[in-house]
Amino acid sequence: MHASVGGYRLHPYSETNAMKNFPVVCVGGSAGGLDAYIRLLKHLPGDMGVAIVIVNHITVMPTQLHEVLPRFSSMPVELITEDLLLRPDHVYIIPANRDLHVDGEAFHLAPISKPRGWPDVITVFLRSLTQFWDGELIAVIVSGYDGDGAAALCGVHEVGGTTIAQKLDTAQQPDMPESAIASGCIDFVLSPEDIAKEIVRIARATTVNGP
Repeated sequence: MHASVGGYRLHPYSETNAMKNFPVVCVGGSAGGLDAYIRLLKHLPGDMGVAIVIVNHITVMPTQLHEVLPRFSSMPVELITEDLLLRPDHVYIIPANRDLHVDGEAFHLAPISKPRGWPDVITVFLRSLTQFWDGELIAVIVSGYDGDGAAALCGVHEVGGTTIAQKLDTAQQPDMPESAIASGCIDFVLSPEDIAKEIVRIARATTVNGP
């Protein structure tokens, strides 16, 4: 039998799917997030064996991040579509007005579950990762309004993941990292440049020690 996420059939696990154990980094942000994404990506190497998923909770207009960010990244940048496979050394961008889920190897999109008020797409994706992804998890909360993502951070801790908030005086809009810190489940509070260094450190440790 196949499990499902939001009504979507999950890919079966198999030996051919062993690559699902690489680290996944969820970078959640909103207002002011572009500055943080650029500063982060400029300091990440293209061959560290990690997938970066940028979950920007825009609901009123199509995202343009997949067009803007490639010039700042040494990794390919791709807008997420249904059933798109996760691969290391790629940057993935959530489309606007969609919830994002993951199974053992692929992304799944669903109608946004909170159409009114501040969205919780970061929280939704982080909870999906903690349930269905076997590799190392890193949750990063950067500049943005409201507190999306904060409610899922303790769950990331419970599965052995790492949580990072952007240092408040480096964020154009500190609400989201401030809410993340207030959750009591943040491991590091860092500038975007230092967040990149920590991701690289974790990626290298994962390579040496195995998933």
